[in-house]
Amino acid sequence: MNVWIAPVSDPSAAKAITSSADRPIPQFFWAPDSKSVLYIQDKGGDEDYLLYGVDVATGAERTLTPFEKTRVQLIGASTTIKDRLLVGVNNRDPRFHDVYMLDLNTGELTLVMQNDAYAGFLADNNLALRMAVRPNAGGGMDFFPVIDGKVADAPSETTGLADALTTSPAGFTTDGKTMYWIDSRDRNTAALIAQDVATGEKRVIAQNDKADIGGTLSDPKTGEIEAYSFTYLTTEWTATDPAIKASLDWLDERLDGDFGVQSRTDDDTKWVVWNDPVTGPVKAYIYDRSANSLTEFYTARPDLVGAPLQKMHPVEIKSRDGLTLPSYLTLPAGTDPNGDGVPDAAVPMVLLVHGGPWARDGYGYNSYHQWLANRGYAVLSVNFRGSTGFGKDFVNAGNLEWGKKMHDDLIDAVDWAVARGVTSADKVAIMGGSYGGYATLAGLAFTPDKFACGVDIVGPSNLETLLATIPPYWAPMVSQFHERMGNPNTPEGLALLKERSPLYSADKIEKPLLIGQGANDPRVKQAESDQIVAAMKASNIPVTYVLYPDEGHGFAKPNNNIAFNAVTENFLATCLGGRAEPIGDTVKNSTAEIVEGAEYVQGLRDALGG
Repeated sequence: MNVWIAPVSDPSAAKAITSSADRPIPQFFWAPDSKSVLYIQDKGGDEDYLLYGVDVATGAERTLTPFEKTRVQLIGASTTIKDRLLVGVNNRDPRFHDVYMLDLNTGELTLVMQNDAYAGFLADNNLALRMAVRPNAGGGMDFFPVIDGKVADAPSETTGLADALTTSPAGFTTDGKTMYWIDSRDRNTAALIAQDVATGEKRVIAQNDKADIGGTLSDPKTGEIEAYSFTYLTTEWTATDPAIKASLDWLDERLDGDFGVQSRTDDDTKWVVWNDPVTGPVKAYIYDRSANSLTEFYTARPDLVGAPLQKMHPVEIKSRDGLTLPSYLTLPAGTDPNGDGVPDAAVPMVLLVHGGPWARDGYGYNSYHQWLANRGYAVLSVNFRGSTGFGKDFVNAGNLEWGKKMHDDLIDAVDWAVARGVTSADKVAIMGGSYGGYATLAGLAFTPDKFACGVDIVGPSNLETLLATIPPYWAPMVSQFHERMGNPNTPEGLALLKERSPLYSADKIEKPLLIGQGANDPRVKQAESDQIVAAMKASNIPVTYVLYPDEGHGFAKPNNNIAFNAVTENFLATCLGGRAEPIGDTVKNSTAEIVEGAEYVQGLRDALGG
């Protein structure tokens, strides 16, 4: 909920320095001078994030971007200029972020560049703008040099649609002489590339045949990359610096599961290291490299220490047309004594679909996997085509395939689970948020016999209206949306969007559906849920609809999140027969409005007092 700080010498002396009463702080970081902690916060899920700062010594808090209906972006920070930041603010034109220099001492904002065209900027360690990024008409990106505060007339680098999601600049060395790229041009999976700024010469540092290069670890002083990672089924790190290799190897010998470096001191003698053991809560440690010692700093979810958390099984599933779908399976406790990822007897299953869709599922502690497995369900998450991290061919295989081949991949995964004995064909639910919510609606509308029920969280029902109501700051990316989803400005594109919209097949829904929606959602407007509920009502099809007037794209407030999960597990128990705790007062203690269908969830009407 709030941000806490503690001295390295005494983690038990931690204290809260923020005072959010009902909404968790989504992102926070130290100011470069370490005098304050900075964080962003919106109002009621509207994603108009403002930047705030809290003075560590005094506890005084101030709003650093005091504007209405504004969304801030961090553009640049420096290891040497510690009292300033480069930020983007869209208070002048909601489509574009003007670049400002923020003085952390005075709070003064000084305009660096007015932005009337660009989706983003890249700055160097001197807080000088070096590159501007602009989408092009083909759905790719153009990269323009910025020289002495002026954007060049022509781009120095460009991508087409194929490389747009797998190619991007990854920063400069502190001397500004080398620029790093994550780059899929002339290859499938994205490689780590170093470019000499003066000559333009590029050299490949690393690449992997199965996955894009993902994370990097850079020297705090020079900015030179010392290690890199890729994640196929699990994450693997490779060090290019011998000293860093020795440290990573030492940590690997002592930490179970996945780990990573969260931050490093300027002299690089101490690291904050996170560790995800998968079957336990994530912990953070202080790693003293000089003394070769690990000191536990904090546990992210202390209540889960010793809880019966279950193993996550990385699996590969073949699609009907031969793609390999990296996926993750979690089974209920006691169902798989030999740990081979197959229960002794089939159990009900929840197909949990990630959002984006240009994102991915990964290996590690997953609260939804653990919660649903605890309730007696197998949980399967599938990286269907269009997911990122597995090369551009895999991403682009999802172009114009919403509700078709992307959905076929999910069906193929269900068939795999049934054939393997994980579940039975009549005991599978589909659930997800955002694109996962769309996939839920598509699953029930397009393949009504495949799922026993579905849980849609902030999912779009009409792709035409979804594209017509995107947030203004997404406007520069609209050409890419059209190329990947369908262009509503052409007859063919409009027809495709309507064909793939579950709204127009709502009358084919036969199985129970639970919908959760935030009224302030800027990405998937409330109308997306309203209209499919209205269509189902018009056809006398039962549906349960939960609306939160103070939430956006998902449910952030703890009481609201708890309430929806309580409704969800009782809904799933109704259709799949798993375990559920009574709803009790959870809904009453939230802001939930049960718009439709309380009678279709066990215990919900009683919990409402009617």
